[in-house]
Amino acid sequence: MVASAMFRAAAMAMVLALSFSTCQAQLSSTFYAERCPNGLSTIRTSIRSAILRERRIEKFVIQNNNSVRGFEVIDQAKSAVENVCPGVVSCADILAVASRDASEYVGGLSWTVRLGRRDSTDASASLASRDLPRFTADLRSLIDLFENKGLTERDMVALSGSHTIGQAQCVTFRDRIYSNGSDTDAGFASTRRQNCSATSPDGNGNLAPLDLVTPNSFENNYFRNLLQRRGLLQSDQALFSGGSTDSIVNEYSRNPSTFSSDFASAMVKMGDIEPLTGSAGIIRRICSRVN
Repeated sequence: MVASAMFRAAAMAMVLALSFSTCQAQLSSTFYAERCPNGLSTIRTSIRSAILRERRIEKFVIQNNNSVRGFEVIDQAKSAVENVCPGVVSCADILAVASRDASEYVGGLSWTVRLGRRDSTDASASLASRDLPRFTADLRSLIDLFENKGLTERDMVALSGSHTIGQAQCVTFRDRIYSNGSDTDAGFASTRRQNCSATSPDGNGNLAPLDLVTPNSFENNYFRNLLQRRGLLQSDQALFSGGSTDSIVNEYSRNPSTFSSDFASAMVKMGDIEPLTGSAGIIRRICSRVN
């Protein structure tokens, strides 16, 4: 789903706008008020249209192009903003705004996005591979990755709650549903095996909802799934596996408002990670490549 892709894409914003210096300026929610007053409403309209389109076609999708479609949505939003005020709004800021708008449109919380990021002049696959969590990650690895970016365990668990919507490819959860491990509910594994064979590479792209019960609504059911050992990815279930984050998962499963509030705060915090600002970086004309 587009909204889920927006949250994954938001994590990439820190790669697009990563600063290799220590110089930072203050981000501001009114950064574009004078230079592009209609920019945020243009992004909002573009993202809303994409989510409405996605809801109509999602059940017919066979291959998982979710992340790719997510970035295409960003490109569409960027094109729309360029028509309004060319060369002003960065791709990194569009990602941040789109994530907020996507959350709101699927029933999640809204928050004030601080703006003023600029885009990097290059891209790094090795940087993304190093800094972004993998679906096989254990709890210690996840905690370390987030702590390296100044995010707490609570931030990490809250942000993981974005998996209350969206889908994942068979290849990302095959080992989990065929492992017969004690951390996997047997009935859940059996259901997921119906669309994910044990060995066939042809089914690698087959999709399953990250939240089997409410896959298109942003709420706290993701955490209730973890309590029942029904996390689709190993990196999901790792959050409730007898470790230090169990109590946070329990809390969010009982208190949806606490989860929503913490998620919004964590998104703002993640958006403030090492932004390029001022004269650093560039404003990309097309998000997928350097000017």
